Amino acid sequence: MNIRVTHAAEGLARRAFTVSDVVRMVEAGVLGRDERFELIGGEIVPMSPKGIRHERLKQWLNEQLIRGLPTHLQTIPETTFYLSEDTFIEPDFVVYPAESGLEKLSPETCLLAIEVADSSLSYDLGRKARLYAEFVIGELWVFDVNAMQVTVHRQPRDGEFGSVERHRFDTTLAAKRIDGYALDLERYSPR
Repeated sequence: MNIRVTHAAEGLARRAFTVSDVVRMVEAGVLGRDERFELIGGEIVPMSPKGIRHERLKQWLNEQLIRGLPTHLQTIPETTFYLSEDTFIEPDFVVYPAESGLEKLSPETCLLAIEVADSSLSYDLGRKARLYAEFVIGELWVFDVNAMQVTVHRQPRDGEFGSVERHRFDTTLAAKRIDGYALDLERYSPR
């Protein structure tokens, strides 16, 4: 049998899926269209449910991005971001040039990726951040809604970020690859 497998922590072989396999499983109803998961190195990884803090911050970020980004840039929440034949993720936001469009979203065209973490903080700061670095996404912001902090990852190289800085919500963030845009976190007020 010629099927790719990955190895679980306990050493048991598992079948590795491709993006095409997952698309076919969704089309066939094996996986529900509304199920939340990512495909990481061929393994289907279920996503944590989103809490109200997560959704409030995501709503505020959406408004700030749409109102504040220069017109030559676009953003989209929760899009499926295909990174390779066996990996896709669903960042809370990506920012990319309007001229390349969503159809050409790639690690090269992604100017900023944003994750909002509530119950998924260790995953977002750990395995998922390493994934962004492995695929050379230039900048990643991970918002921790519980501690009211943001971790800014920059300078991906050899599967890791060379620069990782943590900030409280009393600062203004400026993405390195987005001229003319700054996010004033002091303006965020959770209800």
